[in-house]
Amino acid sequence: MENLLQRTSLIQRAYWLIGLRWVAIVMLAGATFAAGELLGVSLPAAQLYGIAALLLAYNSVLYLLLRYWTWAGQEPSSGEVGGILTFQISADLLILATILHFSGGIENPFLFFFVFHMIIASILRPRWQSYLQATLAVLLFGGLVLLEAARVLPHYRLTGFAGHGLHTDRMFVLGFLSVFTVTLYLVVYMTTSISEQLRAHQEELENANEQLKEKDQVKNEYVLRVTHDIKGHLAAIESCLDVVANGMLGPLNEKQRDFVERAHRRTIKCMAFVMALLKLTRMKLSGRLEMERFSLRKCVFSSLASVQSRAREKSLVLHHQIDPAIDEVLGEAVLIEETITNMLFNAVKYTPDGGRVGLDVTRDGDFVQVRIADTGIGIPEEALPYIFQEFYRAENARAVERDGTGLGLAFAKQVVERHGGRIWVENNPGGGSTFTFTLPDHS
Repeated sequence: MENLLQRTSLIQRAYWLIGLRWVAIVMLAGATFAAGELLGVSLPAAQLYGIAALLLAYNSVLYLLLRYWTWAGQEPSSGEVGGILTFQISADLLILATILHFSGGIENPFLFFFVFHMIIASILRPRWQSYLQATLAVLLFGGLVLLEAARVLPHYRLTGFAGHGLHTDRMFVLGFLSVFTVTLYLVVYMTTSISEQLRAHQEELENANEQLKEKDQVKNEYVLRVTHDIKGHLAAIESCLDVVANGMLGPLNEKQRDFVERAHRRTIKCMAFVMALLKLTRMKLSGRLEMERFSLRKCVFSSLASVQSRAREKSLVLHHQIDPAIDEVLGEAVLIEETITNMLFNAVKYTPDGGRVGLDVTRDGDFVQVRIADTGIGIPEEALPYIFQEFYRAENARAVERDGTGLGLAFAKQVVERHGGRIWVENNPGGGSTFTFTLPDHS
């Protein structure tokens, strides 16, 4: 099976080369105009403008061909795209030689553009093809210069720019071609050596990345199995403790009731941790969402209702504002609602009595933005880069509640990013923090 990444990279290179050629067309037309009209250099402008037009048509055909291959449901093979790259480079060398023929030949300083083409060939194609391109360049330019020197081809002088007669000086021509040939082959050797080292390093990184993904998959599957088993045992323990705590097996003395209730509370916390880990792991393993249109407004109201009693216990002012134009979005309603609820619970939990918690839903271009602001304890600056990592909890959060899971914000990040949005947090100037996430608005 062909390597999809490699094939995509080749297509990107082909488009890149076409993009460079658009620039070259503009430069050719601009240089011809500037030389003839502004600098007074004598040039066969009609021929050069004709080459620019031909180059424009040729580049347009290549662009349309690549676009057809990549956008019409077809997938060109690496060999096909590589063939187009090789053809483009070879044709460019021929076009450059033709341009030089009509603009002074060996007297034109733009002949150094052959070096530029050798660098491109060495980056885009294998070593042996790069040497073939260097040979083609030597044959094209060397043949041009020798034929002009032998007066088989006419020589177009750059009157008003360069001295004349160099193209007929045999010693100069042979010496120049020798240096030109050595330069091109050295450029190919050095560039291909560097390119091959970079490609080898890239392959090592890609292989290492694939291995990391496989290991992460194995780890997630292992965590899923273990946490699922733990969940079953915890559910059984919780049920037993619930029976004992409710006195269904007989009355308990004060000391017994205290120990049973402590064990019951710990079991409930542990169950919450395991459930959060299960949800996060399942999401990472599946990588899929059941996307459908749902009312974000209803999700927000449901989340606000879930935290209302807890906010009332702490005498918090819980307010909200929703853009009237926002209602339905595309996504998984249960996950979005749980994300908003978790973030509201965090805001209420870490805001001292008498504080404020606000939820705003607004439109931000093509996205819906949900902001949850509080007047709570805030987040230490050193903790901000890590706040969405699994199991991470800031020092001040652990001081408020020692038994948090550190999974709620990691879960929120997974949910938001899988919906195509992003999530971030900022500390408020007057105290507290603001968590913000966005969701694409497909309405």
